[in-house]
Amino acid sequence: MTIKASEVKLLRDKTGLGMMECKKALLESEGDIDLAITNLRKNSALKAEKKSLRTAAEGKILSKIDSSNNIAILLEINCETDFVAKDQSFIDFCDDTLDYCLKNFDSSLEVLHENYLEEKRQSLIQKIGENIVIRRKEVINSEFIYSYIHGNNKIGSILSISKENDVIGNDVAMHIAASAPLVISADDLDAGLINKEKEIILAQVADSNKPKDILEKMVSGRLEKFKSEVSLLSQPFVKDPSQKIQNLIKENSIEVLEFFRYELGEGIEVEKMDFAEEVKSQLEN
Repeated sequence: MTIKASEVKLLRDKTGLGMMECKKALLESEGDIDLAITNLRKNSALKAEKKSLRTAAEGKILSKIDSSNNIAILLEINCETDFVAKDQSFIDFCDDTLDYCLKNFDSSLEVLHENYLEEKRQSLIQKIGENIVIRRKEVINSEFIYSYIHGNNKIGSILSISKENDVIGNDVAMHIAASAPLVISADDLDAGLINKEKEIILAQVADSNKPKDILEKMVSGRLEKFKSEVSLLSQPFVKDPSQKIQNLIKENSIEVLEFFRYELGEGIEVEKMDFAEEVKSQLEN
C-alpha cells in the first residue's frame, strides 16, 4: 500500500511524532489516520509503562502565581537527562502542565493524571524516548504570595506573608531558595527530626574523653546550632548576613505564614552506570 507524503505530514502534525513512525503507523492502519492515532496512543501507553522504571532526576522546577485567585503553585517535573530538560517539547509540556495545575489547584496529582495530563505525558514519552514524571506540587492559597525560581530552574520556592510588601516578599522567597530552611521557626521542627539529629551528635562525640557535663553542653550547643540553621527566622539573610530574617521581617511588621521549597531531584536515588551500560539500556528500551 502506498502512503502519501501529505498523509504522513497530517499525522505528524496531529501527533508531533517522527516521520518514519507516522508512516509505519499509517501502513499498519492501511491509511486510516484515526486508527493510526488510536494505535499510536496505545503504543504510547506501552512505552510509557516500560520507561517508567527508569530513573528521572533531571527536569525543571516551575512556579506561577494567579493573583486574581490568590494562588501560588510550585511544581517539579522530571526527565532522565539534562539534554531533554532543555528540549522545547519538554519545556512546552512543563508550561502546559503548570497552567493546567494552576487552574485545577485543588485537585491532587493523581486526579490530574487520570484526566488531561496522562495522555500528554505518554505522548511526550513516545516522542522523546525518556521517562517523564510529574513528581510533586504544592499550592498556597493566601492573599500576599510570592515565588522565586533560580535561573537554572533547579531550585524554587513559594511563600505567603501577612501583608503586601513586594521587596520583602521577593527577597525572602529568594532567601528560602538559597538557604533551604526546613521550617519557619525552631518551634515548628518535628520532634522525631530533633531526636535523630541528637543521636547523630551523640555518636560524633562518643569517643571524646571529655567529662559528662562538658559533653552534654557540646551536644546541647550543636543541637541548638542545627535548629538555628534549618529555621527560616534564625537564618542570616542571604543578601545581608549581618541581620537575621526575623529582624528583617520584624522591622517591616511582617509575619511569614507559609512556605515551600523544591530542589530538583532531591530524595531521588540515581543509579550510576558507565557509558557502555547506558547505551545498552537505551537500545533495550
